[in-house]
Amino acid sequence: MTTVHCLTPNPALDITYRVASMRLHAVNRVRDVEQRPGGKGVNVARVLSARGAPVATYGFLGGGAGDTLAGLLAEHAPGIVQRWTRVPAETRRTIAVVDETDTTMLNEPGRPVGPADWAALTEALAASCAPGDVVTISGSLPQGADGAVLAGLIRVVRSTGAAVLADTSGEALLTAADAGADVVKPNRDEILEATGASDVREGIGQLLARGCGAVVASLGSDGMILGGAEGFVSARLNRILRGNPTGAGDAAVAALAHGLALASPSHSRFGALSAALVDAVAWSAAAVLSPVAGEIDQAEAAQLTFDVLVQE
Repeated sequence: MTTVHCLTPNPALDITYRVASMRLHAVNRVRDVEQRPGGKGVNVARVLSARGAPVATYGFLGGGAGDTLAGLLAEHAPGIVQRWTRVPAETRRTIAVVDETDTTMLNEPGRPVGPADWAALTEALAASCAPGDVVTISGSLPQGADGAVLAGLIRVVRSTGAAVLADTSGEALLTAADAGADVVKPNRDEILEATGASDVREGIGQLLARGCGAVVASLGSDGMILGGAEGFVSARLNRILRGNPTGAGDAAVAALAHGLALASPSHSRFGALSAALVDAVAWSAAAVLSPVAGEIDQAEAAQLTFDVLVQE
């Protein structure tokens, strides 16, 4: 059975403090504290695991925060196989201070990771991949990482016969395309910023010219657009939903990876992505309705597929 391998190069322990009112330069009494395993790839893995799909997580964990993250993930999603690469550096934390009117975020940078650690991660990932598997790469890179380590990882993984789906931004997005990732999934702002294009379709064309197999761009309430050598396919929900957009892109990546993993060998990569686009829009919409990233209501997601409009 095909497996989806979810790589989060820069995971985080998410900590939420709830206060009555957030006051700067003053003592704030915390009413409640919550900790959750964080990181875009962790969210992807949790969505897939909730559907019963075979899924494993990879990335760098270190220190007490890393131990806590792994323990919480085992508690929340015991079906996920955890294959973290242990490093000396402490895993970063993201801290949300939530009061009655707003949320204040404090995001730590990811600590630097050495070349030997990247080599160990690449080796562990490649050893676990089989032809037909899907590897997702989600989020930012640790502090100080250059494009060469990401490009090398993508090329090694693809040599195993697994497909690579990269959801990243900036220079890392361009690196993933240059390295021949099978799919890259930026949002509208990310694709325009990285390529300097004047519109999304032009940006997709630039990424395809760099060497990636296909591009799926998230367009917010306008849905998503898939671009490849075969042309373009777009999909959107027939209405606008209000809620929490955090994790919506991760749910879309989960749907695309799921579609690629289930596709028959005779199905073209573009065809599999085109078929998965409806689920990607529906799962993303379901994530907007969920208060917690990495969780969607499966029945709601299934129902939303009937409200997706597709244009070829």
